[in-house]
Amino acid sequence: MNDKRHFHRIFFNSDVTLSNQSTKLPCKLVDISLQGCLLQFEEKQFEENWTGDLDGLYTLNLNLSDEISITMQTSVAHVVGSNVGFKCEHIDIDSISQLRRLVELNLGDSDLLERDLLALAEFKEH
Repeated sequence: MNDKRHFHRIFFNSDVTLSNQSTKLPCKLVDISLQGCLLQFEEKQFEENWTGDLDGLYTLNLNLSDEISITMQTSVAHVVGSNVGFKCEHIDIDSISQLRRLVELNLGDSDLLERDLLALAEFKEH
């Protein structure tokens, strides 16, 4: 399989909430990048509650601490079983700052982060 990712994924096992206008679902964050995330839903919960509008927007909320969170507007990129990949459509300045810091700390290499940021800027231009 040809991997076309331009962004480093951070494996980050955490509880998150995914919501849209009609549903609020708890799920597990598998990984996150500057471009999106992979979420895992409990299989039974996924089958019973997923009314996923594949063209709709969803809000992802990741609490890093009581004071710090990352919130992004996402759209479905792919579904494999009870794992759903989401593409970041919009993220506010505070959340992108927190996400950038999270990526930087986990990469341990500011040059890799700068490449991701450059790729993000180029990606958004197209």
